[in-house]
This record gives sequence, C-alpha cells and structure tokens, in this order.
Amino acid sequence: MIGAVGLDVVHLRGHTEGGVALVYADPAGFTHLFTGDSLFPGGVGNTKMPGQSFEQLYADVTARIFNVYDDATWVYPGHGDDTTLGVERPHLGEWLARGW
Repeated sequence: MIGAVGLDVVHLRGHTEGGVALVYADPAGFTHLFTGDSLFPGGVGNTKMPGQSFEQLYADVTARIFNVYDDATWVYPGHGDDTTLGVERPHLGEWLARGW
C-alpha cells in the first residue's frame, strides 16, 4: 500500500536480481503496470551483463505479464515512452527470435 492505494508486485527475474513490476488497478477499471527496466516498447530490458538472463526475463514477462493482463494495460517503463500490452503483444515472437 502507498497511502490508500494498493499495488500488486510481480517478480521479474532476468534483468536484475529481485526485479519487480508494480501493478495498479485503478477504480475506473484500467490497469497500470510500472515495469522499471524489465519491459519497454519494443522488447524486454538489457540482459547482456553478467548475472542477467534473456530467457528468464522473457519467460517471466510472458507468463507473469502478457498471460495475466489484457491489451488495455498501460506500461510505464523506467525511462522512455509509455506503451500498452496490446501494442507490444504482437511482437513477442520477434523478441524471442532476436534474443533481446
């Protein structure tokens, strides 16, 4: 809880140890997803440093975000432009094929 606002926490492994996304379901029925550096427009976050894993991050983002939340979910990354899951969902296969 932050004040009177409840947030769900989604553990996202692969970019940083202990990485999470925060989910806010607003009273109007929209879902807002704060992903930090785990999910951006165009793909998942950097996984080229030691201790990072593209496979793990991709699996977590797919299973714990795309398989749970609908296309209207707004995504707010750690920096850069906002997006929605509906805009990004069609590209999951491309992300997997390129490996980042």
